[in-house]
Amino acid sequence: MFLSLKIALSSLAAHKLRAILAMLGVFLGALALTGVQHVSLGLVRQAEIEIEKLGPNLFIAMSGQVHMRPSGSASASRAAATFTRADARALIQSLPSAEDGAPYVTKQLAVRYQAIKVPSVVVGTTPNYEKVRSLRLAYGRFFTQHDVDDREMVCVIGNTIATKLFGSPTTALGRLVYYAQAPMRIIGVLEPMGADIVGTDQDEQVFVPITTFMRRMSNQDYINGVYINLRRSEDAERAKEAASAILRRRHTLTSSEKDDFSVLTAKDTVQLQQQALDLVQTLGVISSSISFAVGGLGILSIMILLVRSRRLEIGVRRAVGATRLDIVRQFLLESGMMATVGGGLGVGLALGVLAIVSVTTGFPFVLEPVFTALAIGGSAALGLAAGAYPAWQASQLEILDVLR
Repeated sequence: MFLSLKIALSSLAAHKLRAILAMLGVFLGALALTGVQHVSLGLVRQAEIEIEKLGPNLFIAMSGQVHMRPSGSASASRAAATFTRADARALIQSLPSAEDGAPYVTKQLAVRYQAIKVPSVVVGTTPNYEKVRSLRLAYGRFFTQHDVDDREMVCVIGNTIATKLFGSPTTALGRLVYYAQAPMRIIGVLEPMGADIVGTDQDEQVFVPITTFMRRMSNQDYINGVYINLRRSEDAERAKEAASAILRRRHTLTSSEKDDFSVLTAKDTVQLQQQALDLVQTLGVISSSISFAVGGLGILSIMILLVRSRRLEIGVRRAVGATRLDIVRQFLLESGMMATVGGGLGVGLALGVLAIVSVTTGFPFVLEPVFTALAIGGSAALGLAAGAYPAWQASQLEILDVLR
């Protein structure tokens, strides 16, 4: 066995270009398979992290017809002005397993400090929004029920907004910012939180008491929706059915009329994302399979050429005592080594690139040993299968014909 390994290494070293070309297809196949599968796992993990950002067991009732894109972001097909704070209270009080809830209303407005003006999303809500959506404050405090009752002109701003207006979030507390001519005093700054699973950048939001928003900033009676924490994620489907029945009854919708609201959970968006990921994984498997097939054909053709060019070597080895099995073992070892090395390099490069991307961008790096083992093991099996015919062909050479 040691002699066969030594001969195989010598042969590959003597035909470097052929060996590299034979390994290339397997290398690309392992690279594609490992990369796509691990990127998909990373995206699933990222979705799980975004669910945690939204809040525990979050349930959302939204005004208007809302559809989820495959990317997970939300799009409203039509607006509705029928969702009220009373609807939100009814849902919080009546939904099975509802633990806490916070109504919200949003609007895109520019916030100004001195000569600096930046776009923002203003969110009018109640104090328990902080707990329901798992917000984390870096400085200051969130507004209180007293601020809501008195319609105080106070706000809590996202980290990006604070940086754009003041250069640093640490200097934002106590400053006055303006929406049109309305002054708002900053009482809190959030930690950097990034975009949530529905695509909203939480660092570019400004939170104000809901009464301040509805009476002093926009003068409206309707809201955008309500976020509700459920005690258990298993109650989500039952909560959706109950919420639909409550809202249809409160909005006096007939059986022939469509809903003027949408109810969904954070996991609904993940399921749609998973459908898109399944397509990506399927395409990845197809592309890697093509690369593996090309690699297998490359190894087959290279090994056939090697058998033809090494007829004398084979004849001499047979003449000095090598058996047909020894010849088969030698050529299978060579083809298996080429494929295994190519697959191992592809897996290593894919994992290395993903690790670098994870360190530089924060994208979750999920190492799945099963996929790496399958990629390397599949490469080795492909090499053995591709080298089987050339190895058999080499073992069938007649000693006298070769030596003559």
